Amino acid sequence: MKTIQACAFLALPFLAAPALAQWNPPAGQWGKQSGADLRVMTWNVQDGICSTNQKVEGANNWCALARIVAVLKPDVLLLEECGDNSGNGTGSNIDTVVQLTTTIGNFLHGGNDSFHGNTPVTSYVQLYAPGYDLPYVFVNSTNDGFNRNVILSRYPFSDLNGDGQSLMGDIPTVTASQWAPGGNGGIRGFMFAEIDLPASYPGDLVLGCAHLKAGSQSSDHAQRVTAAENVSYVMRYWWNGNGTALPDPLNKIADNPPATSVLDAHTPIVIGGDWNEDEFTNGTKGPADWLSMAQTSGGTSDGTDADGTDASYEHALDFFSGSDATHVTGSKYDYLCWQDSIVTQHLSAVFESNSILGNFFPPELAGYAAPASASATASDHRPVFVDLLWSFADCNNNGQPDDLDISGGSSHDANGDGIPDECQCFGQDYCSSLPNSTGQTAGLVESGSLSVAANNFFLGAYGAPPGVSGIFLASQNVQNIPFGNGRLCIGPSIYRLGVAPVDAFGAAIRPIDFNSLPSGMTIAGGWTWQFQFWFRDSAGGGTHTNLSNARRVAFCP
Repeated sequence: MKTIQACAFLALPFLAAPALAQWNPPAGQWGKQSGADLRVMTWNVQDGICSTNQKVEGANNWCALARIVAVLKPDVLLLEECGDNSGNGTGSNIDTVVQLTTTIGNFLHGGNDSFHGNTPVTSYVQLYAPGYDLPYVFVNSTNDGFNRNVILSRYPFSDLNGDGQSLMGDIPTVTASQWAPGGNGGIRGFMFAEIDLPASYPGDLVLGCAHLKAGSQSSDHAQRVTAAENVSYVMRYWWNGNGTALPDPLNKIADNPPATSVLDAHTPIVIGGDWNEDEFTNGTKGPADWLSMAQTSGGTSDGTDADGTDASYEHALDFFSGSDATHVTGSKYDYLCWQDSIVTQHLSAVFESNSILGNFFPPELAGYAAPASASATASDHRPVFVDLLWSFADCNNNGQPDDLDISGGSSHDANGDGIPDECQCFGQDYCSSLPNSTGQTAGLVESGSLSVAANNFFLGAYGAPPGVSGIFLASQNVQNIPFGNGRLCIGPSIYRLGVAPVDAFGAAIRPIDFNSLPSGMTIAGGWTWQFQFWFRDSAGGGTHTNLSNARRVAFCP
């Protein structure tokens, strides 16, 4: 089944620890719990962001919108129903892309309002949240004749799949294939932006936004589902290659020029918007279900997650009331969905100023004429946000994916299994020995436990000449040079672990006490040591000595 992520914050205790201080709604703090999180927010602003609106301080929708964005400070923001001057009741027609881009600049940064005689803009996001910005803006050219959708980002747009574009007003046209009926992303387009995240995040981001067809008729539902089916196919087959390294392996997606690569393992697709259907009460498979699971609930073959499983969508709740309503009708129409094999939900919430208890309003709402009414004044929808945390294998707990540790050289992977050596214990041959006077080659093995805490470790040799003596050697370094009648494969900086006799069967064994090692030598969990057995071989001629093969051993705590 699909995963639906819920956060019922009503029951959370007061969060007072310094690390959590930015997320403490009872104290008016609505920031992220962790700087490692990426906050994604979607909001249908009901026409309030349009060129003809009065961009002034006061109990008006423009000011309420700006203050609430300043409260929540998303890293990426999806806006629906922008640019409709008629719908806002302040003008006529839909804003052009240029007009709306200018208006978004006023909304974020202030300045002079060129649509009202260059009068100063006295209400804007940075007035309430200095230093916060979303400098990268994508206003969709695709529209329904009334309004447009917008993606805003703290981080730059960048082509991630090699097709030469980072922004799309709608998905490429799909030819009917698998579950996709064919066509596009619906009446207002399903817009996407590819975003280059900074190195503090393990991957980058593909972000999608849509305002799906409104209405309660069966034909409206059918349009929403058709759009979702096409988009889910594009996510699975184009960006993620249906589990292959080839984008669009069935050649059903009209991308021109075509993509040349699929997304890397640490780059998720996150989508959101006003999907106009309450998936928790509709009694059928609606757009959120299609966009998260595609054709099949459960399984690993056709889900919209990068690994073919189902993605997750939130069931965000109001912190104080516990309601999931994002629309004044009491329905949940607004969603965020993400590939949960790459990122996981840290927290999610719906923001509703009227439910805030007491006078614990965030400071960004201070000075607003009636803080409790800010949400109702701003829009008939409430913003939904989710803080996402990258989920990746990080066995050494350094905040970096294990595969990047290995590829970057900060961790070794001697056995090539994709796990840093410091996170596992294993033994591995890495250097061959030469024949001794018995006509065979001597070998080296370890036994007991590779856990340092257990302190039950043995080194053993076999295939040596019977009745001689030898020494087990250790080093953290590797070399391969002629030595005696064999090859010395450890060192420099070699430690002698003591003399061991070879029995009548050519075998020698020695227990290694981790608490009684030679001076300067330490074996600890996460450390890798190399071992070799050096033995006398009087019948072998030459230097009358030889060596076993070498063994690399990674120890566990």
